[in-house]
Amino acid sequence: MSTSIQYFNEVGIKRIEKISEEYHTDPTKIAEYIEGITSVVVDFGLSLISEEWNSLDDILHQRRDTRPEWQVVRTDETSLGTSLGVVRYHKTLFKNKFTGERRYLLDELLGVEAHARMTEDAEAAMLREAVDSCYRKGGENASISNFEVSKQTVMNKVHALRFPTVVAPFKKRKSEVLYIDADEDHISLQYLEQKGDIKDSHSNTFMPKIAYVYEGVEANGDRNSLLNVKYFGGGYEGTQGVKELWTEIYDYIESTYDQDVLKKIYINGDGAEWIKTGAKIHAKASFVLDKFHMHKYILAATSHLMDSKDDAKKEIWRAVNSKSKHRMMAAFEHILEVTDSETKAKAVERSRDYIASHWSAIMTGVRNRKDEIHCSAEGHVSHVFADRMSSRPLGWSRTGADKIARLRVYQFNGGNMLELVRYQKVCLPKAAGCEEKNISYADIQASLSHNKRELGKVADLPWYSIPYPQIKKIASLKNHIWGL
Repeated sequence: MSTSIQYFNEVGIKRIEKISEEYHTDPTKIAEYIEGITSVVVDFGLSLISEEWNSLDDILHQRRDTRPEWQVVRTDETSLGTSLGVVRYHKTLFKNKFTGERRYLLDELLGVEAHARMTEDAEAAMLREAVDSCYRKGGENASISNFEVSKQTVMNKVHALRFPTVVAPFKKRKSEVLYIDADEDHISLQYLEQKGDIKDSHSNTFMPKIAYVYEGVEANGDRNSLLNVKYFGGGYEGTQGVKELWTEIYDYIESTYDQDVLKKIYINGDGAEWIKTGAKIHAKASFVLDKFHMHKYILAATSHLMDSKDDAKKEIWRAVNSKSKHRMMAAFEHILEVTDSETKAKAVERSRDYIASHWSAIMTGVRNRKDEIHCSAEGHVSHVFADRMSSRPLGWSRTGADKIARLRVYQFNGGNMLELVRYQKVCLPKAAGCEEKNISYADIQASLSHNKRELGKVADLPWYSIPYPQIKKIASLKNHIWGL
């Protein structure tokens, strides 16, 4: 680090002074001034990182006590992409004198996987962009300077993602009523598993599901906001997928809310079978047909009536609000009597049958007006999914659509992309003996004395003569390497 700081003092500051002098001649060149300063600072940062990693590798190379079972094979020059740019450094290849295994111990120390091209922060920056725009821009924005990855690499990273379960709060919340809005998006697939495998145009639609749990709606100026909302979503295809989705939702509710206080759960949606399934597997849950879809069908049944369409709509709504199914059916029959077009008549019949088949779900909402049942699923589908996945022509694979849908949900739940990148490593089983250890400097000294027979004179090294930062660095190295 001292070398980089010294170089910055001698060279970097002069570069900044020159950039400042040029800016003073024309203060309107703000962009050039900022870009120049950024370039100097980035170069300094990359130099600091490179020097630090070289320093760690030098300690491993020079001090056998940091890796008692490993012998030096060779030292290689390498580079690693970071969110700051490309860091160039060296790392030593070691061979275990007992097993013959070869490893770059610096990689183990840094937590860098074999053949990795980028650090965790670069992956996180890549995902932050890919979740909002596209794979190509995700690769371009992995770094702020001279490092980017291909869109294929970004896609591969996204396809391999695993997601943690939604974390419940430490203390259970109390709410008598919960609401779950549910809906799905419609996304065109370019291919299922590989390009060219879609033969039937009817099989090229993927419908990621979204459901979100909240405690109610709060007025926030001109806009409303959902109280303590938590999102769930992804492909969840087939019967098993639907079961997994509702299991996740109800596990979250059970771990988050006091079940003795919770009385009702309203599930709002368009009547899709997977949505109604959620109301069948929980004793406190009831399905409510959301007013958006009911209004859409009423419009479809009355739009052709010209001047009398408003009266027809009001009559249907009066029948609903008075809880009279007979009156509702009579209103549709009257519309059919004045409808000449066969096509329009079929639309009226579809609307009538839709409302009649969901009459019980409609009445649940009417009878429980005091619970202020709302549904904003259509808007959330647009905001959470469609903005990225279906609002413009895009070609998706089944896996890519599922993973991006889950990544969008993770983002809307306030998920941290760096934590998600690190979670991928947690998902992998650790090799025996690689468990994390926490060892202090005093522990290292005690351990060296205890293992004097194996380590020989190394145990009596004059620790007091090493600068304190160097002591911490060596202790850290031993903490990691001795567990390998």
